[in-house]
Amino acid sequence: MKWQGRRGSNNIEDRRRAVGSGRGGGVIRLGGAGGVGLLAIVVVGYFLGVDLTPFLQDQAGRTQVQSGPITQADENAAQFVSVTLADTEEVWANVFRVQLGRTYNPPILVLFKGVTASPCGNASGASGPFYCPEDKKIYLDTAFFTTMAQELGARGDFASAYVVAHEVGHHVQNEIGTLNKVGAVRQQVSEAESNALSVRIELQADCLAGIWARSAQEQFGSVEPGDLDEAVNAARQIGDDTLQRNAGRNPNPHSFTHGTSAQRSAWFERGYSGGDLKECDTFSAPTL
Repeated sequence: MKWQGRRGSNNIEDRRRAVGSGRGGGVIRLGGAGGVGLLAIVVVGYFLGVDLTPFLQDQAGRTQVQSGPITQADENAAQFVSVTLADTEEVWANVFRVQLGRTYNPPILVLFKGVTASPCGNASGASGPFYCPEDKKIYLDTAFFTTMAQELGARGDFASAYVVAHEVGHHVQNEIGTLNKVGAVRQQVSEAESNALSVRIELQADCLAGIWARSAQEQFGSVEPGDLDEAVNAARQIGDDTLQRNAGRNPNPHSFTHGTSAQRSAWFERGYSGGDLKECDTFSAPTL
């Protein structure tokens, strides 16, 4: 991906050097690349539905804002995220104007290292990147990119860009009202039905990431040979079935919340091929 020397976003909130405390909330957050952090935590937290981040809180229930040393790799990742976010801002501003006749209001992306607080709960290596509809912010510890490459087998800068684009996809869903509508329904149905709706939310975000990838190529010429393969591979590596199988479990479709590897990669490719929001209507699709 051609990103060096290009414009970065002004919508970055850098908490990597912050020290202090804050209180997290209980609002549903939308997990991005699979809602995962370190693979060991994935097994306990992601698959069993247990949030391990309370163990990072003190006795008063306040999340300690912790940060480690900032390395050159951290700085490079932060610059990369900033450029990628800037690209999403231009892409979605154009899509909203042309396809919806509306103005796009971009999200804030919070960079942190270690632990930080959000209205949707604690952000940490255990949570992985996620979008919080409550404050319209994306929370991302750039160390997750290392986890992707070394533990999840999703390597390459465009794989990392896919993660950012997926989270921005959740913000797009929030802007057009999808999250509120689906969230209201999920409160009234069974756990299995709620999980099924979650899958459609996540697959739509994958499709929206595909629209971004296509537009990035058309508007900026930033997509290089092999980049799309990196994104598709990342989508496959973080499918529910693959993650559960890699954790030594038999895949259980009723517990899926993000979609299978085949579904995630297919919907990303669908967004890339079509480039139209109508192509990403997972809620009307008879099959995924």
